[in-house]
Amino acid sequence: MRLEEHVARFAEATPEAPAVCGPDGDVTYRELDVRADVLARELASLGVAAGDKVVLWAPKSVFVIAVTQAVLRLGAAYVPVDPSAPAARVAALVADCGPAAVVTTGSRLSALLQHTAPLPALVAEDDLGGWAARPAARPPVERSADAELAYVLYTSGSTGTPKGVCVSHSAASAFVDWAADELEVTGSDRLSNHAPLQFDLSVFDLYVAFRSGASVHLVPELSLPRDLVRFVVNHAITVWYSVPSALTMMMEFGRLLDVPRLPLRAVVFAGEVFPVAHLRVLRDRLPSAAIHNFYGPTETNVCAGYRVGTIPADRSAPVPIGTAAAGDEIWAVREDGTIAQPGEEGELVVSGPTLMTGYLGHEPLRGPYATGDVVRRLPEGGFLYLGRRDGMVKVRGYRVEPGEIEAVLHTHPDVLEAAVTVTGSGHLARLVAWAGTRSGQPLRPGEVKRFLAGRLAPYLVPDVVRTVDRLPRTANGKVDRRALSEHDNQPERREP
Repeated sequence: MRLEEHVARFAEATPEAPAVCGPDGDVTYRELDVRADVLARELASLGVAAGDKVVLWAPKSVFVIAVTQAVLRLGAAYVPVDPSAPAARVAALVADCGPAAVVTTGSRLSALLQHTAPLPALVAEDDLGGWAARPAARPPVERSADAELAYVLYTSGSTGTPKGVCVSHSAASAFVDWAADELEVTGSDRLSNHAPLQFDLSVFDLYVAFRSGASVHLVPELSLPRDLVRFVVNHAITVWYSVPSALTMMMEFGRLLDVPRLPLRAVVFAGEVFPVAHLRVLRDRLPSAAIHNFYGPTETNVCAGYRVGTIPADRSAPVPIGTAAAGDEIWAVREDGTIAQPGEEGELVVSGPTLMTGYLGHEPLRGPYATGDVVRRLPEGGFLYLGRRDGMVKVRGYRVEPGEIEAVLHTHPDVLEAAVTVTGSGHLARLVAWAGTRSGQPLRPGEVKRFLAGRLAPYLVPDVVRTVDRLPRTANGKVDRRALSEHDNQPERREP
């Protein structure tokens, strides 16, 4: 079943059931269905047709969710962009994906047009108001082979250029169907949507809810830990999905575990390693809840899963990423090209229905996908995540290619050489930028951060900026990142 068909199905079966709760109001399945048809007509009038792409650059809301359904009903694909991303970066993504239209707010469109030529736009007010639904017939759609593409998610690129991951309806549905069955989601469940739409975790939140006739509750962006805990209680959330960093902060700073009667019946985490000490406390506090570790890069969505049971007091290693999920096959390949056996390490490789179709503008993916993640095959089955083969890191759940940040740093007029490292782990992970200057004078951290914020997604802007006389090098001339990390115990420079 295509992703957009679920809302229409429940609009007929249970029209008054709650579908989405957001900052701009709550809608039932019938109301969401009508709004999607209205917006599909609006988009069609702008020239959007099957096989096209539509960029979404607006805060998370019921309106934006309705737009995603409208885009899919036209046989087009949506491209969600971080609503806080600078206009210059959005313009670069627009140039890369060539959308038929952009959906955004008035102020954002004005900023975008300073960096790109005019293009068809569906503009909402900055408060996303003024979108009362009115009756509209569902627009006719002529399907084509291109209409199989559902959405494109941009990830950090090692060359300095973001990569668009193309996901088909069939790939997304393979994961959604598996996840809904795995967690036994029903129409009485209330799912949270903590992840932004440009993050692949949101696919679970929205489409597992829509497949099951459940409601999805949009978590306000930039919420503090105590606000997230209050959100869980006030919205009676039964299924929570987020990166471990968010859960850890909810436990440490939001006093999640002190809530006497938590409504949660299932907790799912993905995107990074969950420190086992914190996970053990969560497991003990919610003994009857299902707790799952989902694993998979954006290119595969989720390709492995592990249900967390009792965690022994003496366990120090993270829990496994588990076994293959959603009809996929996974295996590990050793450096000599052979398949890793129990106890051996190798790079995880994935084949199966959840794989992306390829990167936008590149040749389609043919055959298995090598993740770049190093794992150990466990004697009892499944795999344990060990780390990365390349320089890619995870910071607060986001995939970060240091090379992308370094490429932009090198465009700063006073930066001669640059490197980016990560310090800490979990919710304490921080990006550190190191730079040698042409002038020989220390950089002003605040000025550098503002420079980068105008060109990078917010999660890519380093937390710390350090100036060095020269970057340390290994014997073969490469930047010695280990030496930089060891040197990172010096106090941060204060802004002059």
